[in-house]
Amino acid sequence: MMWSNFFIQEEERRRADTARRRAQRGGLARERRGPIKLALLLAGIGTALAVLAVGTEFWVELGTKRGNGTSGVCEAAHLGLWRVCAKRLWLEDLPPNRETCGPAELPGEANCSYFRFFTTGENNRILQRTTKKELGVAAAITATLALSITVLGCICVIMVLSKGAEFLLTHAAVYFSLSGVLLLVSLELFRRGVHELLSRTDPGPVPWLGYEYSWSVACALAAASLLLLGGASFLFLALPNRTCSQQPGDHGGGEVGAT
Repeated sequence: MMWSNFFIQEEERRRADTARRRAQRGGLARERRGPIKLALLLAGIGTALAVLAVGTEFWVELGTKRGNGTSGVCEAAHLGLWRVCAKRLWLEDLPPNRETCGPAELPGEANCSYFRFFTTGENNRILQRTTKKELGVAAAITATLALSITVLGCICVIMVLSKGAEFLLTHAAVYFSLSGVLLLVSLELFRRGVHELLSRTDPGPVPWLGYEYSWSVACALAAASLLLLGGASFLFLALPNRTCSQQPGDHGGGEVGAT
């Protein structure tokens, strides 16, 4: 009976040592995984929205006045960071209360192409307006850099969850926050490019153009907000825990001094 108890205790001790070594290798407490996964979910949704925004061409919609149409059609266009689509819409399909040609989702004759400053280095002409390639290229490069940095942030969080390297939480916070800021910078560059487009007209009479920002811009703004929120969450999780950093001997110092 005594030997059986001895072997049982040895087996329990061996299992406890194995579990302790695994915990040291993992280095991440179970109660920490939930908040980290929640912050990763926020950053992941922000990354998905950023990819959707950067990959679509519905950042801004341009349209002539409703009365400028000839033969029952009017001209409109919608563009993003990479492509521009010029469309000819039927006036009878336009909403009754709309003063400009659009929205761009209406069926019509479309001609979509990538911006020429990405292929030949030249400016594009959109509805007798000329783009400013410097702002277009800068906005596209900034948005692409933001997406690349989000990948680094996701890799850091995966390393934290799989290897327990909690020091990478600070790196993830920096990466996600920086990507959110870069998305906002890209939005501002694109906004300036739109204003430059409306002001750079070709010689001769040009039609009046109205513009409105579309759903891709809303996705980019939401993505930037979620990435910044995710970065702030990871930064909060990276802060040292006071209860964990407090040493056990700190409570007994007063009693020893009193005796």
